Amino acid sequence: MKKDIILKITHISKSFPGVKALKDVQFDLRKGEVHALVGENGAGKSTLIKIITGIHQQDKGKIRFEDKIVSLKNPSIAIDLGIAAIYQELALFPDITIAENIFFNNQPRNKFTKSISWKRLYDNARKFLDLIGVDLDPKLKVSELSVAKRQITEIARAISMDAKVIIMDEPTSALSQSEIKDLFAIIRKLIKENKSVIFVSHKLDEVFEISDRISVLRDGKYIGTNKTSDTTQDKIIKMMVGRELIDLFPKEDFKKEGVIFKVDKLTRTGVFKDISFELEKGEILGIVGLMGAGRTEVARAIFGVDRINSGKVYMNGEEITIKKPRDALNAGIALVPEDRQESGIIKEMNIKHNITLPIIKHLNRFGILNNKNDMRISRKYRDYLNIKAPSLDQLLDNLSGGNQQKVVIAKWLATEPKILILDEPTRGIDIGAKAEVHKIMNLLAKQGMGIIMISSEMPEVLGMSDRIIVMYEGTITGEFKKDQADQETLLKAAAGLIK
Repeated sequence: MKKDIILKITHISKSFPGVKALKDVQFDLRKGEVHALVGENGAGKSTLIKIITGIHQQDKGKIRFEDKIVSLKNPSIAIDLGIAAIYQELALFPDITIAENIFFNNQPRNKFTKSISWKRLYDNARKFLDLIGVDLDPKLKVSELSVAKRQITEIARAISMDAKVIIMDEPTSALSQSEIKDLFAIIRKLIKENKSVIFVSHKLDEVFEISDRISVLRDGKYIGTNKTSDTTQDKIIKMMVGRELIDLFPKEDFKKEGVIFKVDKLTRTGVFKDISFELEKGEILGIVGLMGAGRTEVARAIFGVDRINSGKVYMNGEEITIKKPRDALNAGIALVPEDRQESGIIKEMNIKHNITLPIIKHLNRFGILNNKNDMRISRKYRDYLNIKAPSLDQLLDNLSGGNQQKVVIAKWLATEPKILILDEPTRGIDIGAKAEVHKIMNLLAKQGMGIIMISSEMPEVLGMSDRIIVMYEGTITGEFKKDQADQETLLKAAAGLIK
């Protein structure tokens, strides 16, 4: 093994019942580098990470750490070696402090009484927070922290355990642009300290910004490794999907058929103020803004999840009253929420029942579910959205992120809406699934549906919108036709620099 390689994986294979998750995979990580691991959902990234961290054990293959063959039979062995993982779903205890989380099960204790030395606990926590260059009070409870600050707590905990390898799984999925910039500054600081980072992400622009090398998995197989500076996004995408993906943003221009939906001076005190816009039939209206700008809150208010203090909503020129989601559905409005895991799906239910859940009352007769109609409708939207699963009885928990997202969209399309609000429609899904979701949006717009798309990904907004509204601190700071906008202009408006 080369002197600068800290972790080397060779000929790793792993099977689960009915699934070959990894087939003869290789990967290596050098000291002081960021090595990105990319691939579509189902490519095997998560399985490989869980093998490296001792959650799963490989069926075949070897793992070398610091030039010694190791057997990672459980997570404790990986941690003792110096391997730590920060997952998308952060593993922190919300009701205790940052310091207590950093040193959980490893608190400094008084020599004689064996009780926790609180002064040393907080002093040590502050030392590790200072090491990564953040000014954060270690006495704050985790429940009071933003997602970004919770990630910082996880990083500090990893450093406190003397981690030499830190795995970051989709670390930017819920961060604003400024928070991503701060995270990358921390990663660069870790690299200067000769730590090594495995960076797992679907966001290729970020992968190219932060990584030194990129390795690609596809269908459980190792495809190849490239030095980041020697490759392009197009080449990496081709390696990921096995073909050139030239239609990531398949937006077409359709003849608009007049205003179908309008909001006028919508206000929720302390959250957003005087939000006004129109939406035409067959139009895709993009809404952008930094985290906390109020984008999601406007969508929730339109859908009746949150109450408004003032303002009016119109459908086809007639004022409508929306006090709860059922009112919105009855008016022809549907919302695909930002967090599919929490609000979009029921993972313990199958595809069929997730799709028909919002219309289940219409499928009942005398309190008995009409299984024939239930199957017909769920099959219709499965085929329409190309949901990949062995059967409609497959549990949502067993689907890839992209297919879960398509089930959420199918669920709300089954209500036959006139207006579809998509909040972060491609967050956390792979490049191939993104292209499919964009294709679906284009098809729906072509059929005359009005679409409101909220997204943090500027290329997506620019690639799929007819018009773009920008929000800053609860107000609209700009409105642009697609040929008037570029990324720099949108970011300036999102930062409140254009009004």
